[in-house]
Amino acid sequence: MTKLLIDCDPGIDDALALALAAGSPSLEIVGITTVGGNVDLSLTTANALALREFLDLGEVPVVAGSPGALLRHDVRATTVHGSSGLGDAALPPATRPAEDGHAVDFIIETLRAAPGEITLVAIGPLTNIALAVRKEPRVVEWARDFVIMGGSYTRGNTNPAAEFNMLADPEAAAIVFEAGWSVKMLGLDVTLTALVTSDVLERMRPLGRLSDLLVPAATSYGVVTAEGGPAIHDACAVAYVLDASLFTCVPAVVRVETAGRYTSGMTVTDFKAADRGANALVATSLDVKRFWDVVLDAYTRLAARLG
Repeated sequence: MTKLLIDCDPGIDDALALALAAGSPSLEIVGITTVGGNVDLSLTTANALALREFLDLGEVPVVAGSPGALLRHDVRATTVHGSSGLGDAALPPATRPAEDGHAVDFIIETLRAAPGEITLVAIGPLTNIALAVRKEPRVVEWARDFVIMGGSYTRGNTNPAAEFNMLADPEAAAIVFEAGWSVKMLGLDVTLTALVTSDVLERMRPLGRLSDLLVPAATSYGVVTAEGGPAIHDACAVAYVLDASLFTCVPAVVRVETAGRYTSGMTVTDFKAADRGANALVATSLDVKRFWDVVLDAYTRLAARLG
């Protein structure tokens, strides 16, 4: 079993990533922390709580964290994820509240209690992670691995230069990349190939109660056709933990632009400098067919459990 601590901002694709983790018998979610990102923190936390119950995650702690960026005005993605954050997916509201405390302290204490055992997966803005490594630098040593969905070496999506999670808090992202660990970066270069096609959608429809989440989420922010559709970005980070061989990854030195007038949040990626000390392993391609086989197998197992 690989233990996961997932820092997220649900978010349609966050929901699909959590469902992937929930349906994978080789993964154990030991905690979910939330950050302001796709929508405000109150909504990302409410969505995480609703997903905990809908996905039957039991007593997995959900802990709220940072409401916004370290130094910037909030950037939100309601035009993509809808006012609720979950698009057209309507989940029953949670019956249990979030745990007391702050996500930053939860991250530190969870990793401190099991050094080398827990993989930290961040699929939202990196504010909580930056504050954790600043408060307790040994987090870098305690994490078994650190995987993010974010960045790109070729393009942005929120603007031409920056991917959303990086743009939402460039200073936090810069701190995280310079913290002294190897960041496994699953960026737009691969996530934009993880597209929901009509074939994928038809394989989701028969999955019972789970399809009430999967189908609306998968179709909320784009038209699905035989050739392509919306990308489920965040699920790529969980898929990497499940099977890193799905991805081609290349060592690189990644720096996050914080001062550029037009390029704040850009992940400046230098593959040629990697021999002088890479700080990241950057995904450059994805085996899309195998990816969907892994994801849909997990969803099928989860659906059988949920009924």
